[in-house]
Amino acid sequence: MPFLYRAWVIASVGLVPFFARSQTAKLREQGVPVRRAHEKLGHATQDRQGSGPLIWLHAASVGESLSVLALITRMGMILPRAQFLITSGTATSAALVAQRMPPRTVHQFAPLDAPGPLKRFLRHWQPDAAIFVESELWPQMLRRTHGTGAKMALVNARLSDKSVETWRKHPKMARYLFSVFDLILTQNDAMAHKMVSMHAPSDRVARGINLKSMAGPLPVDEDALFDARVALGHRLVWVASSTHEGEENTVLQAHHALLKKIPDLCLILAPRHPERGDAVEGLVTAAGLTCNRRSRGDAPGGQVYLADTLGELGLWYAMSDIVFLGGSLLPIGGHNPFEVAQTGAAVLSGPHVTAFAETYAQLEAEGAAQFVEDGDDLAETLSKLLSTPQDLTDMTDAAERFVAAQDDQLDIIASRLITTLKLDTP
Repeated sequence: MPFLYRAWVIASVGLVPFFARSQTAKLREQGVPVRRAHEKLGHATQDRQGSGPLIWLHAASVGESLSVLALITRMGMILPRAQFLITSGTATSAALVAQRMPPRTVHQFAPLDAPGPLKRFLRHWQPDAAIFVESELWPQMLRRTHGTGAKMALVNARLSDKSVETWRKHPKMARYLFSVFDLILTQNDAMAHKMVSMHAPSDRVARGINLKSMAGPLPVDEDALFDARVALGHRLVWVASSTHEGEENTVLQAHHALLKKIPDLCLILAPRHPERGDAVEGLVTAAGLTCNRRSRGDAPGGQVYLADTLGELGLWYAMSDIVFLGGSLLPIGGHNPFEVAQTGAAVLSGPHVTAFAETYAQLEAEGAAQFVEDGDDLAETLSKLLSTPQDLTDMTDAAERFVAAQDDQLDIIASRLITTLKLDTP
């Protein structure tokens, strides 16, 4: 047992009261009931169900949690007796997972990485297999889970360059932790090589797929969709979603230019952080455009419809064949284009998409995505697509082909996990 691990265990015992107070208070401030907040201490609020195997998937926050939903669904189809437990750390991730919960799945807040919370958690849930997502490498969580005899995998592995260098400097600790995994699937070849350089067992490391590009379909309220379509009638619509501060003005500039050619065109603007609704409405007004607002109860309409609510992106994507994804005009890293492609819509994006570079490259090569540099470029690209139906149809058809190909890869990943974690045995 490496010295660093022993030191962390000792430190965690002393620090757990402070972390417990801080973490539970934070969850309660975000509207989480006190009983559920105490899941952080390992106190389960649901029972282990069924006689089949329990597969535990642990993710960090929103993106990581949503990325495994499609994987859970696919594994559940292959293993009809299996039960699934997904853990995460934030109130937002819990709320969004609840909206899209796969069959036979429950959510709990992840226990603190300390002896007491982990013992309670593992004693109650007794997972047969544990799948960790991306960079969720809490030392005691990994070793104590391994100690139960559960088979373990790391999927969608992705660590920053800084983290990679840190692990390389502590080879004993790295080997001690990475040896718990029966399988490590990385997002790409480069990360696979880095994992081996960090002393992960080379015979257990392989390239997988970026699960964030495989998140399950966004939920759509069919009644709300019907009402929105009635409200907008035959108006042409385009969507700008997940925009950040500094991007809305560019989007509004493009929309202003388009209105000169298509006077009844409607922009559905869904900022990444709905709490910025007041500020974004101010930008719309300052641009001289009329604005209806979702959080105010307005029906879809106006020159700009401000969709400043949480969990309704699927509804807005269903309203248009063209979606511009924000977080990309500025060096933010971009957002998940697969969620758009799943709806059969064409994807437009700024150039800064490092977080989903491979997915965007595949979409662009397939003809389902186009990049724009600024407001003028965005307006010109939108104008061409809206005035040339065949070009837009070519992009939406390409999006559907791309989604079908990714589905095949997800089947392969699910089957590999089931075999390696020995979940296919009676």
